Amino acid sequence: MSTAEQATGTLVARFSLKALVECCLVLEEGVAGIKDIDIGMMAGAGILPGPFARADEQGLDVALESLERAQAEWGEWFEPPLILRRLVAQGRLGKKTGQGFFPYPQPDEGEQRETVLLETRGDIAIAWLNRPPANPLSPQLIGELSEVWESVDGRARAFVIASSNPFTFSAGADIKEFTRMDPETDGRAMVERTHSLARSMERSRPVTIASVNSIAFGGGCELAMACDFRIAADSATFGQPEINLGIIPGFGGTQRLPRLVGEAKALEMNLTGTPIGAWEALRLGLVNQVVPDHELFDTTLSWARKLAQQAPLPIEQIKQVSSQPDLDEGLRKEAEGFAAAFQSEDAKEGISAFLGKRNPGFQGK
Repeated sequence: MSTAEQATGTLVARFSLKALVECCLVLEEGVAGIKDIDIGMMAGAGILPGPFARADEQGLDVALESLERAQAEWGEWFEPPLILRRLVAQGRLGKKTGQGFFPYPQPDEGEQRETVLLETRGDIAIAWLNRPPANPLSPQLIGELSEVWESVDGRARAFVIASSNPFTFSAGADIKEFTRMDPETDGRAMVERTHSLARSMERSRPVTIASVNSIAFGGGCELAMACDFRIAADSATFGQPEINLGIIPGFGGTQRLPRLVGEAKALEMNLTGTPIGAWEALRLGLVNQVVPDHELFDTTLSWARKLAQQAPLPIEQIKQVSSQPDLDEGLRKEAEGFAAAFQSEDAKEGISAFLGKRNPGFQGK
């Protein structure tokens, strides 16, 4: 290798490592989130992929070792950032472990679907929306998500919906598909299947959680609202822009949004199509927690693990009797639900564990 080639290699290595260091520092200082930083570096500096995605691909443990060598050779400007050391210490090594700066699907072996990937981690099932770049809700995706849900309902304790694309949760229904649909038959069938999926999730024993990493518009927002909980990244946005296309929300947006944010705000969002950010969504009650982008998936799994430890029968009863429009009818259903839960084996186990000062082992019986 010539001297010029060696110099070029050293320059590229130093530049790449220094870019990662500076991006980590910008993230640590709260100047911008991981997606904004990577997008900025790709669009503004022409670095493809962005430094965070590149480090995830390489392996964060490898990146850390490279920075430690660079610090020893080139000085303190290459000192590994705290966030990189913390991610490596947590075992979040990038794509090879399923989580680094960004999360990555690690689907189960065997038959997988084209637009939805299933990953199971013990009692937790994760459905990864996998139709890049926007994860539009086409009839195929809704059909495959329904199949995934049916395959885990009854055996999973928690069900997470996440996106394999770091930059979009779901941008809504597939508009191109709309142009090929017969409104009376195909369109109605898609709406009915989506409604059936959402209602099944709402009435089920598994707790459902939407891990909203970015844009959740139209059908994407409605899919998130059909879940029991929504955990959002800092950079997430929510909206129902159907009005701008001359149509209305068709996957539950006119019904679930008012129940979550109130009638006035829901009417505003549905009639103007104006999206809201994650923190506004939290203030309104549309989401349950907002976290930094790089902590979203771990936080979602933490929720899933905690909720998966709860007794399945009471979860099912609480979900079914909650939010009744009529108070008297709601109280009647609550009494029935209490009776059903109280006579279960899990109730006996829970009471016994409480009196014995031990952790319960609920079996869903």
